[in-house]
Amino acid sequence: MNDNIAALIPELALLGAAVIGLLAGSWLPRRRQWIVAVLAAAACTAGLIATSITMATGREQTVFSNTFAVDTATNAGRLTALGALLLVITMSVETVRGHTRETEYWVLLLLTGAGTLALLGANDLLMLFAAYLLASIPAYALVAFAKDNSGTEAALKYYLMGALLGTTMLAGTALFYGAGHATLYRELRTTLPEASYGLVAVALVAVLAGLLFKAGAVPAHFWVPDVTDGAPDPVAAYVTTLPKIGAMIASYRLLHQALPDSDVNWPLLLAVLAALTMTLGNLAAFFQTSVKRLLAYSTISQVGYLLITLAVATRTDLAQQSLLFYLAAYAATNLGAFAVVTALPAARTLEDYRGLARRHPGLAAVLVICLLGLVGTPPTGIFLGKLEIFSAAIDGGYTWLAVLAVANTVASLFYYLRWLTPLFTPTRSAPLATQAVLGHWTAATAYTAGTLALGLGIAGGAVLPLGYGDLLP
Repeated sequence: MNDNIAALIPELALLGAAVIGLLAGSWLPRRRQWIVAVLAAAACTAGLIATSITMATGREQTVFSNTFAVDTATNAGRLTALGALLLVITMSVETVRGHTRETEYWVLLLLTGAGTLALLGANDLLMLFAAYLLASIPAYALVAFAKDNSGTEAALKYYLMGALLGTTMLAGTALFYGAGHATLYRELRTTLPEASYGLVAVALVAVLAGLLFKAGAVPAHFWVPDVTDGAPDPVAAYVTTLPKIGAMIASYRLLHQALPDSDVNWPLLLAVLAALTMTLGNLAAFFQTSVKRLLAYSTISQVGYLLITLAVATRTDLAQQSLLFYLAAYAATNLGAFAVVTALPAARTLEDYRGLARRHPGLAAVLVICLLGLVGTPPTGIFLGKLEIFSAAIDGGYTWLAVLAVANTVASLFYYLRWLTPLFTPTRSAPLATQAVLGHWTAATAYTAGTLALGLGIAGGAVLPLGYGDLLP
């Protein structure tokens, strides 16, 4: 058994900061609770440094009797998740500064972030479920942090769906154990092909139900618009970004490591779910006037593209690469859009953004980059990510899914342009949205995320095998 604790520095940094922050916050005066925010940011930075060192050494290993894997997918996911969590922390500074429960906010954020990191490397069904709980329970409390009617209702819906699908996931774990007499992925890989087809199929659907809930995919997507709309803006940014990173990589690992030789036709199941998710998300976003609900349905459609990589997980070597890159590009782009929304707290509808380009040209530029990035416009990171995913779908034998994804990409331009048009529409009286920016930290987060969204596209185009050069004749 390898118990190399150094391999878990990113996870331990977040958990340690959460414990220390909770204890320190009990003694700090209210005006000094920002120290816990600094501690949270330091933990994320330490995790990023440790992950970078691990990636530089190129060493892959498993710990705790092989139940947690530290490999390429884990490390790439750590970089994305920790970077995204750091952006959420900076985005939250003005929102929670001076709040009576400021320390609790940072501690909950650290705990649910640690749960996300645990999902990334889970190599055993029991570890997977424990990570699911750690990532979920603090997030329920975060959604209701404001203690208003909409937040409380959103948190209740989030909790009830999470509890139901979490229980379903645990039942699926029990069925997997009954079918394969193990919970470790590498052992299930050898035992499941000999197990009952029906039992394995039901177990897989049950476990995927919990993971699809975390990702916000059809048919477990109903919570996404209500939670996004009811939660505080930085929390909405969190729940539409980080859970997807953990859930998608955890799902990929489960399918790729435990079920590559199973008779269950899970690639077709994932392909159908991908088609339904991207199409429903786009159609539902068409006539939204609330910016947060529009972003909520947008994030559902983005999950549809990510699910394509799961459908071809064992069919092409491009699957993992496209999944990891798309997650990084999506995290930066989505957080950039939410940072602009957070910076303009009075802006709730599309019309509230009328004249933004004249009043706040910097934030307008970030919003243009991020919304066009979510469409998949070059040279943003999501453009290159979509190119990778479409190539993986074709290489994996799902050309029809790639065609549908391209059609959905074109269709999504409609509702993103509905938001962009008011930005450049002249107005005699400035609407509420353009009266004031929340604070410098939130604006800086928007500029940083927008720069990352562009930088990933430009840098990735030069590094990845399917770069911009492949588009040339």
